[in-house]
Amino acid sequence: MIIASLILNILVLVPVCLALIGDFKKMKKVAGIVTPARGILLAMYLTILITSFLLLFFQQPLVTFTLFSFQIVYKILSPFTVKSIKNPIVISNLFIALFHLFTVVIMLKSGILEF
Repeated sequence: MIIASLILNILVLVPVCLALIGDFKKMKKVAGIVTPARGILLAMYLTILITSFLLLFFQQPLVTFTLFSFQIVYKILSPFTVKSIKNPIVISNLFIALFHLFTVVIMLKSGILEF
């Protein structure tokens, strides 16, 4: 399940980052025009993408747990910060948060984490 969550991050974030970098018309509809805030969002997405890719090869359960936990929190907060549940990014965030939540629960139950 850990690998599935990491691959999900990569499969979602590669096109999203490319769309943000390319300033595609459809991205403007859901993420707005290019602003410093959108640049910060891109930086965060690139960080998650790079970290997910590295964790595929250098498996670190505690780092992976931290990454997924961070994503779960910010993705669940997104409808409140965006003030809409209808935004496509918010909707996908909630589905990804649910997927990662299952992964985190499995990680906790498996005993692979040492705190």
